[in-house]
Amino acid sequence: MIAPGFATLPALRAVMEGGPLALPADWRGPVEASAAALAARMATGEAIYGVNTGFGKLAGTRIPAEKLAQLQLNLVRSHAAGVGPLLPRPVVRLILALKALSLARGASGVAPATVEALLALLAADVLPAIPARGSVGASGDLAPLAHLALVLIGEGEAFVGEAVLPGAEALARAGLAPLALGPKEGLALLNGTQVSTALALAALFAAEDLLATSLVAGALSVDAARGSDTLRCPHPCAARPARADRVAAALRALLAGSAIRDSHRDGDPRVQDPYSLRCQPQVAGACLDLLGHAAQVLEREANAVTDNPLVIGAEVLSGGNFHAEPVAFAADAMALALAELGAIAERRIALLVDPVLSGLPAFLVRDGGLNSGFMIAQVTAAALVAENRALAAPRSTDSIPTSANQEDHVSMATGAALRLHDMAENLAAILAIELLAAAQGLEFHRPLQSAPPLEAAHGLVRGVAAAWDADRAMAPDIAAVQALVERGRFAALVAWGEA
Repeated sequence: MIAPGFATLPALRAVMEGGPLALPADWRGPVEASAAALAARMATGEAIYGVNTGFGKLAGTRIPAEKLAQLQLNLVRSHAAGVGPLLPRPVVRLILALKALSLARGASGVAPATVEALLALLAADVLPAIPARGSVGASGDLAPLAHLALVLIGEGEAFVGEAVLPGAEALARAGLAPLALGPKEGLALLNGTQVSTALALAALFAAEDLLATSLVAGALSVDAARGSDTLRCPHPCAARPARADRVAAALRALLAGSAIRDSHRDGDPRVQDPYSLRCQPQVAGACLDLLGHAAQVLEREANAVTDNPLVIGAEVLSGGNFHAEPVAFAADAMALALAELGAIAERRIALLVDPVLSGLPAFLVRDGGLNSGFMIAQVTAAALVAENRALAAPRSTDSIPTSANQEDHVSMATGAALRLHDMAENLAAILAIELLAAAQGLEFHRPLQSAPPLEAAHGLVRGVAAAWDADRAMAPDIAAVQALVERGRFAALVAWGEA
C-alpha cells in the first residue's frame, strides 16, 4: 500500500521559510515494505532497471552484484553536472522536503535511513549547493538532484549559514554521518520532479503576494487619478461570475471610505476610466484563476511519487512519473499571470504621469521642465514589462531529445519554473514604481484622505521614500519600496473574501 500524500501548500510555504517538516508517524511501514519487496525481487536474479542494470540508453547492460553499490555512487557523481548560479536556500529547503515526502510514500524501494538523512539535512539547515541549470525536467531533475545527493554521501558542497562548505565538513558540523547508498537509492534520489516543483512553488508563493500587492497599487492609482465608482460597485462582476468578483470585492474593501472619491462624485465630466483602472477585476481575476490552477497542480505534484522504477506491492514497474509536463504547464500559466499583472500596472503608471489622463502635474512633479519627476521611472517599468513579455513565451513546447534519443521528449519544466523568479523580481520592481507614483499622486489631493488601507500603503511608501519635491536619484527609492513588496508588506493589506 502506498502511503497517501498529505502536505498542504501552506505547510510547504512554512517549510520554505524555515519551519520543520513533520512526516506522519507511520511513514516507516510502507517504506520498509517497499525496500523489502525490492530486495525480494533482486534475489531472483532478474534484471531490474537502475538496480542491476545501467541507466538510460545503457539499460541493457547488466551489472554484477559486487558492483551494485559502486553503480549508485557512480550515478550520483556522474550526474552532478549542473552549471550556473546556486539555487536560493529557501528553494533548496523545499527540494529537500519534497524529496523526503516522495520517498516516504513507500513506492521507491529505499530504506528509511535515506528519508531520515533528508530530514536531518533539513532540520540542521545544511542545504546542498545546487547549480540552477542543467535539468530538462524529464527523467527527473537529474543534475540538480545529483548535487543534493552528493552532500548526503559526504561529497559536493552545502550551505551552512552564509558559508558554502565541502559536503563532508558540512555534515560533520551538524553531527551527521554520510549516507551509504543501497540498491536503487542513488536512482531514487536523482529521479523526480522535486527541483522543478520547488522552483514553481516558490514562484507561486511570490506570485500570490504580488497579485495582492498589485491590487493595493491599483487601488491607490484609482484614487490618485480620481477614478470613478465602477470598482466600488459589485454588480458588473456579479454579472460575469469568476475570480473577478473576488478581486472586485478586495478592491472595494481597499477603496471603502475614501474622501478623495467623495470629493469628485458630483460634477466629474469623465464618463469612463481607462481600462487599466476599470478592468482591474477582470485582468487580476483571470490571473488569480491561473494561479489557482497552478496551485492545484503543484500541490498534487508535491505529494506525488515521481521516481522510477516504482515498487508497488510485489511489482517493480518502470514508467514515466518523472516526466514534469504538469509542472511545465503550470509554470507557463503562471508566467502569463506575472506578465499581465506587470503590463496593466505599467499602463497605470503611464496614466499617472500623463497630465491629460490623470489631471495631475506632468510626471507627478511641480516645476516640470526643471524637474523630470517620474519620467524615467515609467520608462524603467516599460523595460521590465518588455522583458517579462519575452520571458512569458512557453517553455513546455521546447523539447530537446537527450540521452541518445532514449529520452526523446522532455518537459523543460525546470527552466520554465526558474524563469518565473526573474519575472517575479521584475514585477516587484514595476509595482514598486506604481506605488511610488500613486503615493506621489495622492499627495496632490491633500488634505483629503484616501481609504484607511490605502493610507496605510501610503505610509509604508513614505516610511522608506520621501515625497518627490525636486529631482533626485530614483533608484534607491525603487529598491526600498521593492524590498517591502517582496516581504509581503503591501499584500498584507488585502482582505480576501471567500473564494
